[in-house]
Amino acid sequence: MNRYKRVILAMVALAAMSAAIAARPQSAVTVQEVPDLPAGFIMGADVSTLDQVEHAGGKFYNEDGLAQDALAILKHDGVNWIRLRLWHTPLNPADVVVNGKTLSHKGDPVGGGNNDLATTVRLAQRAKALGLKVLLDIHYSDFWADPEKQTKPAAWQDLHGAALQQAVYQYTASVMQTLEDAHATPDMVQVGNELNGGMLWPDGKTWREAKDAFIGGDDGFVALMKQGIAAIRANDQQHGNRHTPIAVHLANGTSNELYRRVFDLFTRNQVDYDIIGLSYYPYLHGGIEDLRTNMDDIAFRYRKPVAVLEVSYAWTLDNGDKFANIFGPESQKVIGYKATVQGQASLIRDVIDAVNKVPAQRGLGLFYWEPAWLPVAGAGWRTGEGNGWDNQTLFDFSGHALPSLAVFRRVREPARADDAPKLLAPNPLPLTAWAGENWVPPSTLRLPFSDDAERPVYIDWADVPTAKLAQVGQFQLTGDVSGQPPIIALVNVVPRRNQFVDPGFENGTLDGWVITGDKGVVSNERNPGNAHSGQQSLHYWLGQPFSATVSHTFSKLQPGNYVFKAWSAGGGGEKNLSLFAKDCGGPTRSAAMSNNGWQQWHQFAVTGIKVTGDQCTVGIQIDGQTGNWGNVDDLDFSREDAS
Repeated sequence: MNRYKRVILAMVALAAMSAAIAARPQSAVTVQEVPDLPAGFIMGADVSTLDQVEHAGGKFYNEDGLAQDALAILKHDGVNWIRLRLWHTPLNPADVVVNGKTLSHKGDPVGGGNNDLATTVRLAQRAKALGLKVLLDIHYSDFWADPEKQTKPAAWQDLHGAALQQAVYQYTASVMQTLEDAHATPDMVQVGNELNGGMLWPDGKTWREAKDAFIGGDDGFVALMKQGIAAIRANDQQHGNRHTPIAVHLANGTSNELYRRVFDLFTRNQVDYDIIGLSYYPYLHGGIEDLRTNMDDIAFRYRKPVAVLEVSYAWTLDNGDKFANIFGPESQKVIGYKATVQGQASLIRDVIDAVNKVPAQRGLGLFYWEPAWLPVAGAGWRTGEGNGWDNQTLFDFSGHALPSLAVFRRVREPARADDAPKLLAPNPLPLTAWAGENWVPPSTLRLPFSDDAERPVYIDWADVPTAKLAQVGQFQLTGDVSGQPPIIALVNVVPRRNQFVDPGFENGTLDGWVITGDKGVVSNERNPGNAHSGQQSLHYWLGQPFSATVSHTFSKLQPGNYVFKAWSAGGGGEKNLSLFAKDCGGPTRSAAMSNNGWQQWHQFAVTGIKVTGDQCTVGIQIDGQTGNWGNVDDLDFSREDAS
């Protein structure tokens, strides 16, 4: 090779290296210490797809850019537990056809990690060799089991009652013994996955999609759970009478109603378990404060430790393959953490802090879900598809460890002054008050911080000058925030135009609303992921056809032309979904609404409402089919002709 060629090749190599480095997130992250973390606090990672990713060509690199085993990289950065899901026989029972395209054929591996027992044993042995503990997550299915589906393994499709319960026992016992024989005994076992509506449907299903549908109900669910648990307890007795902790896992980690429903059922039926496990996806389930509230309640109510068994967040809005990602641009607005490496690190840090603060040291830890699921061809959600989770990993698309991965180690390190996040509130902060009405400034606001997070901030405001509220105008108000500089708010005093006092349902009730028809269909839901703004929205859903009317009557109105507006999002498919205005003096008016997907918000309006007296009734008519759901938020009833 002559000198000229060597120079050219060196330049090409340097350019390639520079491009690779430029594609990687280089910025360091700030991480606040979490005080008083127990040494055994679980810093877990679910790496169930790792085996398939590696077989598809995925490589991993540590923070120095050196190729290394993914589990070793995770351990170096503080991970001490590994979670592994287990599917019974992950093979397609039939050809998989989507939109007329055949993705894979009958008998092909299902994808998503192909987590059969052999795969689970291999990964568990690797984890054990590194000194990591293992949580075994038994799905009791051949593919994904979650709140929307709990499909029985194909081998058990014809089993019911005692025969199905026996299959659960024997399978669980066989799995435990196989792992024991392979020197890969799990340190914790999860019986079922995200069991909101039971397991092994329909025999263990607790809700009906249709009135005449067969389900095993609560009794069927409990009976199956007890068999899985009994098999683990029996295996323990065969091996020195050890006690393997058993976790029961639900999704929707902020839904206290869900957790009380299921664990009250288990308490009544004396189900023997040790740990309550939660899934928490902030962009689906809402704020960390709501997670904390639920964890505190169930840890006290059932006197059990809790652990977040699934959590993840995006580090980028880019896509590593052509398959649409679960986390999109709207997702980062739900709780305000940015989809950056820093935002991801801050979210993980704050969840660790929330779990650690569960009273009586009942917060065991958390598992980050699929940090190593790289977007490599052949390792998709299912065979023939791509990876919708590639922007929520803790490695970049080419397998290099992100700075956010070190959060598991750095939360244990002494705090540095530079790591303290700084409040980035607007200066002045805009607030609005209605002229001539009493007004109290909000005691808590969600405000941005320098570590790409938004957190609730408690503000001690100065006294409001009541004379300033008597007429249209502006005034400043100062508020004190603990550990941060004072906040200055500019309060705009304006005439009330929107007649709704609580247009976003933020007071958490439906007081002032009249509901007719199937009243249980409608609720005030606390879930920012389902709200157009704020935390709350009006929600409807039922697992059978339904009809409901939600209305509110205004009085003491000024005559004139009004408009009624509302934002709506949901799954769509209702027979009728509409806004209406009636008993206003003029003719009844309405406007059709149409939903086309989660977080796909559209505003609808009834215009030209003639109010001739001082009253008017506005509302929402919902005629739904089985399973229809949706949310309505940010209502507005205002005069069109007001100056």
